[in-house]
Amino acid sequence: MPQLPLSRKNMGKNTPHVPLLLPRPAIFDLPERVIQFGTGVLLRGLCDYFIDEANRQGLFNGRIVVVKSTDQGDAAAFEAQNGLFTHVIRGLVNDQPVEEYRVNAAISRTLSARSQWADVLACAHNPELQIVISNTTEVGIQLVEDESLTAQPPVSFPGKLTCFLYERWKAFGGSEASGLVIVPTELIPDNGIRLQEICLELAYRGGLDVAFIDWLETANRFCNSLVDRIVPGKPNPTELAAYEQQLGYRDNLLCVSEVYRLWAIEAPADASGERVKAILSFAQADEGVLLAPDIEIYRELKLRLLNGTHTLTCALNYLSGCDTVRQSMKRALNAGFAERLMLDELAPSIPYAVDASTAEAFGRQVLERFRNPFLEHKLLSITTNYTTKLRMRVVSLVQSYYARFTQTDPSDRPEDLSLGFAAYLLFMKAIHEENGRFSGERNGEPYAIQDEAAGWFADWWQRDGEVTEVLAHTDFWETDLSKLPGFSDCIQDYLTALQENGVNAVLEQRLSAMAEKVVVQSYTKFE
Repeated sequence: MPQLPLSRKNMGKNTPHVPLLLPRPAIFDLPERVIQFGTGVLLRGLCDYFIDEANRQGLFNGRIVVVKSTDQGDAAAFEAQNGLFTHVIRGLVNDQPVEEYRVNAAISRTLSARSQWADVLACAHNPELQIVISNTTEVGIQLVEDESLTAQPPVSFPGKLTCFLYERWKAFGGSEASGLVIVPTELIPDNGIRLQEICLELAYRGGLDVAFIDWLETANRFCNSLVDRIVPGKPNPTELAAYEQQLGYRDNLLCVSEVYRLWAIEAPADASGERVKAILSFAQADEGVLLAPDIEIYRELKLRLLNGTHTLTCALNYLSGCDTVRQSMKRALNAGFAERLMLDELAPSIPYAVDASTAEAFGRQVLERFRNPFLEHKLLSITTNYTTKLRMRVVSLVQSYYARFTQTDPSDRPEDLSLGFAAYLLFMKAIHEENGRFSGERNGEPYAIQDEAAGWFADWWQRDGEVTEVLAHTDFWETDLSKLPGFSDCIQDYLTALQENGVNAVLEQRLSAMAEKVVVQSYTKFE
């Protein structure tokens, strides 16, 4: 018998071969309290997960109306499945495998901004609506110079949001109580502050009422937030078919995520913060939602320990013969280097006031995430825009290391940081070029170098350039790293060793040299 598609009507008509959490019927009658701009898997696998869980516990009691920017993609699937989708959660907790299957019923309906803009604006008249969530990619929170607020709809997300808030202001006579809590999740620093600035600028440029601009600024709370959960894209056809066989139904919206989840939301320690906490009541349902006056520590920990470690190990791991993060974590040499790098050099160098135990706990959790047997995070995907990632994630760590440790001990060098940087330089060695596309070689097989600086490095390698020249390139790093004592020499020594002896030999030698050094759990460098 052919499998039925997932829908409210078909729920319970299948015979799943795995434990499956279904929504209670009463959840479908809950009011729409959230409008969400974006349908991506990160929103569904993280934010919508928290709201669904809170509804199951009776703590939030509200659903989400989703706004798509276009009619394309999965719009039809949302309608056919009544907004339902299966969320598969797989990973490790305390190094033990965890697997969970649930049908998420947080989404009530999906609207197209392009063809249903009037319906989107009608949502602004809903007195029970209190929250705006967005994830329109980092590019989404930008000021479009020629934005027209009279367009149906405006081009940009800030333009759409400004019009939506203007509609709400008119609908409720500018009452302070009608203001919304707006939580963007785009991965840029101070995303809430930036979004509010753009909306205010658009309102000024558009000549909107002064009273509305005042209401926009004072009655609404734009919250900075940070999200962290690995939610890969839609499974490939083979993987999807396997999941559907286990579940006993078809699901064109199925998404898979790791167990770890974090949504840190800035809520000030004053009356407005208490209002934010009351409205975002879904935070009570799961420890993964954190409401705090300052969320910078969470951004720093993620950026430095997770992203920074990825950036400094991806070339080493790839050139050593691994293709994924999980493969590298199954090899003692690679896993040992990642752990020591993260806990012994990166953690104590974080340019933010973070205590040792917090850094260690987060770092241990990251290492467990790297070992997730259910996710295949390709190393080559991490090397995309490699130079930019090094600048954003690593440069300040190098500077902090020198400021904290080398000033008191001139012989102290960030050895593991230097080795990671040397591997980056070796990875950027282009062997082939065709129509402006550069590729390197691993064991005779080509790999793509997807970096805006690929051409510069191809030239640098051809003329046997000096490491000092790379470090002094302020367009890359926004600072002159060649001025750091001994940093160029340390990188050059490792780069030479990598070329002469190979990555695995260098890793083995590095681990042997550190064999007698115990990674001090309290991180004495903090003390």
